[in-house]
Amino acid sequence: MWWQIRQLEKQGCFSGDWSRVHIHPATDLRRIQRVQFQGRCTIGEISQRYPASIVADTLLIDTTLGHGVTIRRVSVIQGAEVGDEAWIVNTGRVSYDPEATCGVGTAVSVLDETGSRPVVIYPGLTAQAAALMARMPRQAEDEFIPQTHTMIDEMQPPKGIGSKARIIGVGGMHNVAVDREVSVEGARHLHNGTIVNNAPSGRTLAYVGSGVDAENFIIEDGIVTAGTLLRNCYVGQGAQLEKGFTAHDSLFFANCSFENGEACALFAGPYTVSMHKGTLLIGCQTSFMNAGSSTNQSNHMYKLGPVHWGVLERGVKTSSNSYLMLGALIGAFSLLMGQHKTHPDSSEFPFSYLFGDEKGATVVVPAVMLRSCGLMRDQLKWPSRDRRQKRKLPLHDRITFEVLNPYTVTRMVEALTTIEGLLRLPADDDRYLRYKGMKISRASLERAQRLYTLAIYKYLSGKLPDGAFTTLPDAGEIENPAPTGWVDLAGQLLPRKILEKAVKAESVEERESILTAAFDSYAEVELQWIASYFDTSWRRSAEYIAESAAEYDAIVEADRESYRDELSAEQSMLQL
Repeated sequence: MWWQIRQLEKQGCFSGDWSRVHIHPATDLRRIQRVQFQGRCTIGEISQRYPASIVADTLLIDTTLGHGVTIRRVSVIQGAEVGDEAWIVNTGRVSYDPEATCGVGTAVSVLDETGSRPVVIYPGLTAQAAALMARMPRQAEDEFIPQTHTMIDEMQPPKGIGSKARIIGVGGMHNVAVDREVSVEGARHLHNGTIVNNAPSGRTLAYVGSGVDAENFIIEDGIVTAGTLLRNCYVGQGAQLEKGFTAHDSLFFANCSFENGEACALFAGPYTVSMHKGTLLIGCQTSFMNAGSSTNQSNHMYKLGPVHWGVLERGVKTSSNSYLMLGALIGAFSLLMGQHKTHPDSSEFPFSYLFGDEKGATVVVPAVMLRSCGLMRDQLKWPSRDRRQKRKLPLHDRITFEVLNPYTVTRMVEALTTIEGLLRLPADDDRYLRYKGMKISRASLERAQRLYTLAIYKYLSGKLPDGAFTTLPDAGEIENPAPTGWVDLAGQLLPRKILEKAVKAESVEERESILTAAFDSYAEVELQWIASYFDTSWRRSAEYIAESAAEYDAIVEADRESYRDELSAEQSMLQL
């Protein structure tokens, strides 16, 4: 009506064509001041029920605003859909192109920086789906990625600004979808991305904070704040990136924590942690990892570009100033110390210390990490620190937390066979045995035999009903559900034959269903595997198994007491 237009003009508003401005009949026009409307604009109800207003030098272009929207001091809003009760305050340009993808479908050049192993990101991406794309490039090119694009074409990811979202003090946003109830506060610049909230109302975890500069990204139930710089990244559920951390072409899955350092082409599986300024994680896949200060890797030999990459299996820790020349494969729950320049493959010896000698060769001390009291502590702390559970999120990444599990136990059984063969060989002149370019002493191999054996019986004592094989079928009476072994698929343990079935799936949904079924049946399949895998040489009496488990526990407890004594002496030394 003309009198409504007159009132708005008196309040400093302007439009070149008022017929394209549609305002809810119940809106209190006094709440709209100093706004320049351009193009088609729709404003929902702004009344006494909503303590909201649209004020001060705001330019609206092709914009739909929901009920109770608050907009103050925004330079430009273009092509946006804004949900009910959203806030946009003290913010630069907020704009959307008609065909904006908001980061969905971005190809992340993980592991190999040259892009030969791209992972296509989307809301709902699991660590397992990403691992298949990254680690099986031929199948990814022919099947996984086309299937993913088909799914993306059919899905409806968030667009615009969702209900009750808060956009406050942002330098600018272009083609960035903000889901319901998400807060974006003080970010410097956001371009082509989606911030997803899967939490129930009032439990939102997703957050983007001060100084963040991000392009081509998806942040899904994750926290990115304090000057973080991202390019071509996916930040998954419960992941937290802050304190000036920078990353490009990297993936961060459940409950990762990164501060200060840098990541390039990193596949950070669940619970990967890096906290130090001098740390660079590049071209590698990790999970349950803790990176020491100034940890570094090399993926470039100055020949064909940064094409080298490696895998640090679950639970690897690195000491301060450790260096690893890729490609390399580091066995599960190992501690990496010093400089390693010979592309080591220590996967056959989990729970090891790996020392780099003065020439960059790798000295392996197998099994010694099994004595550490920290192993069981880790197994207990990971579930208790799951940010996803605390916010009642639907869990995307499937995580098996156990330290002693079919994957690591299989490795230990196979290591015993390898050790037997090595002990038959004479040592070299420097008293070391050589294996796959690594150096191992005879004494450490003999000690590893005992530690691996005790740890295997420790595992069996906790898994066997009543701690005895007599309650299980005979090995010849049951089909082994993992005849070709187990796979650690970015935190999820499953038989390889299930992985092969998942690879053959004809859609993303079918593949995820297969992996979910394997995760749900893990305990049952594990027991069947134990019954078929362990032959008569391992089928000792319940008493023997219990005694071996107790001996292992005693070794760990001795390590705990020794550490406490050393800590007490250290603190006594430091007393005033």
